[in-house]
Amino acid sequence: MKIAIVEDDINMRKSLEIAMSDYKEFEIQTFKNAKDALKGIDDSFNLVITDINMPGIDGIEFVKTLGGKYEVIIMTGNATLQRAIESIHLGVKDFLLKPFDVDTLINAIKREDKIQKVKKAAPQSNSKNSSSGFLGTSKTLESILKIADKAAKTDASILLLGESGVGKEVFASYIHENSLRAKKPFVAINMAAIPDNLIESELFGFEKGAFTDANEAKAGQFELANGGTLFLDEIGEMPYGVQAKILRALQEKEIRRLGSSKGIKIDIRVISATNANLNDKIKNGEFRNDLYFRLNTIPINIAPLRERKDEILQITQRVLEQNCIKYGFDLKKFSDESQKQLLEYNWPGNIRELISVVERAVILSEGYEITPQELFLEHRGLTKKRDIAEMEKELIEEVLISAEGNVEKASKTLGMSKASLEKKIKNYEL
Repeated sequence: MKIAIVEDDINMRKSLEIAMSDYKEFEIQTFKNAKDALKGIDDSFNLVITDINMPGIDGIEFVKTLGGKYEVIIMTGNATLQRAIESIHLGVKDFLLKPFDVDTLINAIKREDKIQKVKKAAPQSNSKNSSSGFLGTSKTLESILKIADKAAKTDASILLLGESGVGKEVFASYIHENSLRAKKPFVAINMAAIPDNLIESELFGFEKGAFTDANEAKAGQFELANGGTLFLDEIGEMPYGVQAKILRALQEKEIRRLGSSKGIKIDIRVISATNANLNDKIKNGEFRNDLYFRLNTIPINIAPLRERKDEILQITQRVLEQNCIKYGFDLKKFSDESQKQLLEYNWPGNIRELISVVERAVILSEGYEITPQELFLEHRGLTKKRDIAEMEKELIEEVLISAEGNVEKASKTLGMSKASLEKKIKNYEL
């Protein structure tokens, strides 16, 4: 396993080099900062371990710039809840607090090594999407991907539409991977996750001294994505005041850091996404009409999971295998009745909800086979489907009770002959 360690503290860096030299199954290469790492990391690396607090490009920006190409473990001596949440959103596998035992890091690496080996051993489909973050396939998905493939070859702005949890970032990443910009950065930013007072500096960066606590210059997301793709998620939550600046940046292909009078030329492709009705927001004066048309050159509607039922059990199996390895369990399976429930449920939270349900079931299930009770879907509003015979049986039973067992009276209430009712009473064993 080839591992890149990015750490600006020379003592920490050398300590890790020495400690990990005992593990011959790992090939270690260290970098003193994110800038050097971005130049030196290639497709031969399996894992990146990075500090957060580093000069220039910090760990979070570094992970965003990697664009999901590598699995990442973060280590830091200055953890905040916000940083941990950001890391989780970026798909970071482990978040280690300094100081930590080397054994803790080795165990985290070995967990990831196991997962990667299982992924390699799993049967691979010949279709493009098998290696692009999709956990299943269906006719509906393939038809959406055909549109995405055509759009990917252009530099046109793409607007991904669909309910929360349908996998809009996976689609954005897929489009980037199949574009002419694939070897350049893929930078994703969730507009709803950034406080309004920080969003401008996050997007456009700032110069040293631009405001209180701006102790050093920082590149914004537009700069980090230069040459590649910038994915703006939840654009419906973008503050109205920032929209004009984003529109200008896209039209002029130039941004300006806060506190600077100098423009910086940018060359990016923008993919945006929303689950909001932007037309309603435009009517209510919450979203700019001109920005909408700039972002909406090619709209792609992503169907909800309930319209892609063929994917449900495929996704379930993949997530089941991954979590059994992640938590060190023997491989489990879902019972036939559990699989039936998974297919019957409406999945309002889409793929994100399915992944969560499967992970929880893997953790909480007692035996080898996961039962319907261990899915807890009835607590989420799963209504049990009943056939006509079952409902008819209940109706006859209720009428017989109200008629105090008088078959003739019950038959008149039900509107059927006494002979037919007697036959049904016998069949239903009432």
